[in-house]
Amino acid sequence: MTTLGNYINGQRVGSNSGRSAPYYNPATGEAHGQVALSSADETRAAVAAAQAAFETWRKVSPLKRARIMFKFKELIERDAEKIATRISQEHGKVYSDAFGELTRGLEVVEFACGAPHLLKGEHSLNVGTGVDSYSLMQPVGVCAGITPFNFPAMVPMWMFPVAIAAGNTFVLKPSEKDPTVPIMLAELLTEAGLPDGVLNVVNGDKEAVDVLLTDERVEAVSFVGSTPIAEYIYQTASAHGKRVQALGGAKNHMVIMPDADPSQVVSSLLGAAYGSAGERCMAISVAVCVGDEVADHLVRDLTAEIDKMTVGPGTGQKTEPHMGPLVTREHADKVLGYINTGVEEGASLVVDGRDFVVTGAEHGYFVGPTLFDHVKAGMRIYEEEIFGPVLVVVRVDSYEEAVKLVNRHEYGNGTAIFTRDGDTARQYSEDIQVGMVGINVPIPVPMAFHSFGGWKRSLFGPLHVHGPDGIRFYTRMKTVTARWPTGIRAGAEFSMPTMK
Repeated sequence: MTTLGNYINGQRVGSNSGRSAPYYNPATGEAHGQVALSSADETRAAVAAAQAAFETWRKVSPLKRARIMFKFKELIERDAEKIATRISQEHGKVYSDAFGELTRGLEVVEFACGAPHLLKGEHSLNVGTGVDSYSLMQPVGVCAGITPFNFPAMVPMWMFPVAIAAGNTFVLKPSEKDPTVPIMLAELLTEAGLPDGVLNVVNGDKEAVDVLLTDERVEAVSFVGSTPIAEYIYQTASAHGKRVQALGGAKNHMVIMPDADPSQVVSSLLGAAYGSAGERCMAISVAVCVGDEVADHLVRDLTAEIDKMTVGPGTGQKTEPHMGPLVTREHADKVLGYINTGVEEGASLVVDGRDFVVTGAEHGYFVGPTLFDHVKAGMRIYEEEIFGPVLVVVRVDSYEEAVKLVNRHEYGNGTAIFTRDGDTARQYSEDIQVGMVGINVPIPVPMAFHSFGGWKRSLFGPLHVHGPDGIRFYTRMKTVTARWPTGIRAGAEFSMPTMK
C-alpha cells in the first residue's frame, strides 16, 4: 500500500516518522492507501522552508503574485474533473457536489487575483502643515492552516490563496481522512510559477498540529473544524503570541413562517439537510416551524420527498445519487449513535436512516436520510452538532419564540428564515445572533469577496475567513507619517517629464 507523504519546497517528500494512517473510499470501504503522520521535526522542516521562502516572496510585487494566481486558476479549471473525481472518491460526496466545492474554492482564488487592489493602503495629504500620512499593508510572515475532512479543496482555498497573494508563506495541515487533493493543489501552484517553499503541505495528526501552534516562526493560524478543537487551537496558538481565526461547529436553524411557500421550503430543506450527507458546517439541521399546521404539512411533504431520494456512490453522471456515504465507518457509527439517542430521548423518528444498505456497495459507510419530529431544546440531537444526514423538526407557537430558541443556542454559525413578508425577514436579520443569515436562501454561504464566519461558539477570534477579513488577517498595517525639509529646488525643465 502506497504512503502519501508531504509537499515541501516544491516537491513531494516521504516521511521517516514511522507512523501512518489508512484513508478509504467511503462508498466501498476499500483503502486507497496510507498517509504519513509527520513527526514534529518534519513539521518544523516545512516551517523552515516557509520561513526561508518568505524573505524573497514578501518582496515580490502584488501584481506578480496575482499573475501566479491567475495561472493557478487556469490550471484548476484544466484539471477540475480530475480533482472533483478525487474528492468524491476520498470524501464520499457525489461528483456534482465535489465539483461545486471546487468551484466555491476557485472563487477565492479569483478574489486573491485582485491582490494589487486589495493591498492598497490609505493616504492623507497635509495631516499637519507639510506632513503627510499613509498606511502600508504588509505580510505577517509564515502562516499555517489546519483544515477539515468535509471540504478537502474548498476550505484550504479559503486560506492559502489569500495568504500567499498578500505576500505570506504558508504551511497547510489538511485532514488525514482525504489527503490527496491538497497536494494536487500545491503541485498546480508550483506549475503556475509559485516559488519553492511558499506553500508547503504537511500531513499528520496532533503532533504536527501542535508544532504549528507553538513554533515561534509561525505568525498566524487559521482553522476550520469542530468547536472543541477550535477552542484548543485558539487558546494554544494565542498563548504563543499568534493571531488566530478558528471556526468551530454549528447547529443551523431554518425558521419557517406560516406564509412561506411550502414547495420552496421542502426543496430547500432537502438539499440543505441531506446534501453531502449533512457533512457541511452550513447544513440546515433544525427546522423551526411556527405553528403545528406548518410542522404537520412540512413533515408530511418531507417524508414523501425523502422516499424519492437516491443514495449511493457518486458516478459523475447526470443520473448520480442525491447523497453519498459518510467519510469513515467511525463517523457513520457516531451518527447512528445520535439517532439511537434521539429515540431514547423521546423524539418521534419519522424517517429512519439506520440499517441502510446500498446494493452493490454493502461495505460503504452509508446512513440514510433521517427525520425527527417533536424535538425539544435540551435533547442531545437538538443541542449537539451531528454532522450527518439527520434533520430535526422543532415546533414553536410564534416568531418571537423562534428567535429566542435560535439565540439561546451555543452555536451561531448560519441560519435562514423562509417567509413572504419583508418586514418579518428584515426583523429576523436584525434580531438573530448568528453570523450568516439567509432570507429564503437555505445555505447563506457568502461569496468570496465577502467574509465567512459565525458568532458565539462557532468562531474564536475577531476576524472571519476570506474576503476583506481574510486580507486583514493575513496583513499588518503600518502607518507612516512623513515631513520633508525644504530642499533646493531645481530650475525649470522644458522637456517631457519622465520618471527618473
